[in-house]
Amino acid sequence: MVARGLVRGRFCGVFRLRSSILLCVLCAALLCARGAQAQTLTVINTDGHSTTLTAAQIAAAPHVAVSVEDHGAAAKFEGVPLANVLTMAGIQLGDSLRGARLTEVLLASAADGYKVAYALAETDPAFATREIILADKRDGKLLDAKEGPYRIVAPGDKRGARWIKQLTELRVVAVK
Repeated sequence: MVARGLVRGRFCGVFRLRSSILLCVLCAALLCARGAQAQTLTVINTDGHSTTLTAAQIAAAPHVAVSVEDHGAAAKFEGVPLANVLTMAGIQLGDSLRGARLTEVLLASAADGYKVAYALAETDPAFATREIILADKRDGKLLDAKEGPYRIVAPGDKRGARWIKQLTELRVVAVK
């Protein structure tokens, strides 16, 4: 009887240990999946067609650097011109951006629900003299969790209110 209790006790201890390990593995997998999901950017066109750009696609795109002042301090951001990001997602700019398409706006959304708007023409180098970027680095380092993984930097804005942090979605909307 005593031996049976010892065996049962050891079995329960091993079962608890295995359950704990399994729980830890599941939690780690969920955190990794959540982190991978956060590394994507969704771009939606006026028809509602959605394109998801991965961190690898964004990292592989040609990057530019801009030196700006952010909250009174000099900063150097690196990233992909927003026009290139939109083109990667199938949004046409350049000669096709005329007439009724000049009423389209780009609605940028952050993880916390914050949203800002840009005229689509502001992002097009054929219209604008400045280059708005989808930044993924600041001062040579990847953006931290408070800013990234992606942030829009719009040099020339007198206030940084449209320099949206933790960007998750870009949506092109036709204003009628």
